[in-house]
Amino acid sequence: MWNRIQQKLTPHSFRYKVILTSIICIVIPAIITLFINSYLTKDAMKEQALSNANRELNLASEYVTKLLDDMLYVANFVQIDSEINSILKKHAKEDENSVVQQDEYYENYMEYSKVAKTIENITLLGEKSYVTILLKNGKHYTNYSFSEYNPKQLFQEEWFKELDGVFGYEAVWIGSQPTVFQSEQKSNPYQISVARTLRDSNLKIYGYVVVTIMENKVKQAFESMPGKEEMMLVDSSNKILSHADNEKIGTSFPYLEQVKKKDFSNIITISNQDYLYADHKISYTGWKLVSINPYKQATFKINSIFNKVFLAQLISFIIFFLLLTYVIQTITKPLVHLGDVASSVQSGNLNVRSHIHSKDEIGRLSTSFDSMLDRINEMIREITETQVRKRRAEFAMLQAQINPHFLFNVLNSIRMKVMKKGDYESAEMISSLSKLLRMTIDKDKGMISFKEEVDIVKDYVTLMNMRQKEAVKFEISVSAAAYLEAIPRFILQPIIENSIIHGLNQSAGEILLHAYIKGNDFLITIEDNGEGMDEESLKNLRSKLRLNSDSITVQNKSGFSSLGISNVYERMRMTFGDTFHMEIESEKGKGTKVVMSVSRGGRR
Repeated sequence: MWNRIQQKLTPHSFRYKVILTSIICIVIPAIITLFINSYLTKDAMKEQALSNANRELNLASEYVTKLLDDMLYVANFVQIDSEINSILKKHAKEDENSVVQQDEYYENYMEYSKVAKTIENITLLGEKSYVTILLKNGKHYTNYSFSEYNPKQLFQEEWFKELDGVFGYEAVWIGSQPTVFQSEQKSNPYQISVARTLRDSNLKIYGYVVVTIMENKVKQAFESMPGKEEMMLVDSSNKILSHADNEKIGTSFPYLEQVKKKDFSNIITISNQDYLYADHKISYTGWKLVSINPYKQATFKINSIFNKVFLAQLISFIIFFLLLTYVIQTITKPLVHLGDVASSVQSGNLNVRSHIHSKDEIGRLSTSFDSMLDRINEMIREITETQVRKRRAEFAMLQAQINPHFLFNVLNSIRMKVMKKGDYESAEMISSLSKLLRMTIDKDKGMISFKEEVDIVKDYVTLMNMRQKEAVKFEISVSAAAYLEAIPRFILQPIIENSIIHGLNQSAGEILLHAYIKGNDFLITIEDNGEGMDEESLKNLRSKLRLNSDSITVQNKSGFSSLGISNVYERMRMTFGDTFHMEIESEKGKGTKVVMSVSRGGRR
């Protein structure tokens, strides 16, 4: 039964296969994409609505913060103004019921007028505020009349006791309370205040300063917002301080339990409807602004935009599928022919060609296929010729080894004769040269231990010091584990050679070789105190190291200096691949430092 179903579903036409595949690969992912887009749109709408709510809260917060800053400014001014403080401290020492002489009466009047004038001046720029300076002995200074409110009644307020624990610029913020000023009670039933203490040099309280504004000033920030959300000012104990509805002022925030839930996602439910919740803390007061907006209203415009985008995507997918069907009808015929040509090539016929010259993608593919076959034939010919040249080169290398072997044997004979005559310095020089020569003709040692490489460098430096007027100091600091690492031959010598000839300019100097294992990396550092390079030369050298092996040319010079630093980099890259890295640091007049690293865990 299952085999019959498979036979019916299995298409016999190449064109049918392509169309069916297109339906599976395009229509189904398109439907999935549309559903995913619809699902993700909900979160995007919520985030955008929350962003809009926070933006409006920030605007309201700036206005409210400005109001509170103006109140603090007045309190700060009273605290720090030395002239006012001297007057207040003087009057704080007087007894309220003491008899004042006539000359003192005039002086007190002038001082009172000066304080009152100052209070009036500092409250002119901001919103209207009521300022009360109340001394410990009951004397007071205000910018309102006694008929409005008796300042001594402040001593009876419950929050007044909190001021005894306030120092410096600390303040007690008094949330919304019934308005005490007669002229404001009808139009503004609530007020907001801030209070501070006035202390002498001994930190004893001699007075208080209280700044009060009407609660409706805060409410104006809510009314000026462009949205229709419900805004309120809430204190640290979640008591509503300001609201468009005066009846809610002084009550507790009703949705606190929903907000405190662990899985709260800025959505609260009120009367079976979702509302978007956002809040913004106001610094130094512990209060916060809260916004509650119907979720549907907050996301209406955004939802409309996303619906239009969804519809546009759906239409575009349909159009794209129709166009794709048309293109498939056009390209399937030459594809079948190209498949036949590929089958012929697979059977071994490399002379067959498709000869499809259309200007569409299939035509370009056919042209590329034909070019590939031409290139394959050409590469076969090139490989054949290369093998012939390689055999010739190997034969030439075998012949070239005869001369180095002969020279190596002659040098050993000369060294023995020189040593018999007592010239040990010359014998040592010939011995070092012999060791270096042996390494150059030993083909079996493509990879050697780092210990052998260090010995080669020692002999090389010995030879260079003998031929120079001034010796180079060569210091070696290699860990025991590093000596066991295997590297290609003549990796260190070209770098040391560059340091002696170019860095130290064949003069006295120091070269430090440092090698160790750090974690999974084998690190080699070669540093000299020579002339160094300027920034442009260093940049050119670094660029050269990034070139491909085909573009790196090593000039044939005499001696071992024919292996340049580029050759070292290329051979290490060929041996260790991407696990090898080389960095060159240099500064004019301060020497050059070459750092090579090989990751031991990722070697070829």
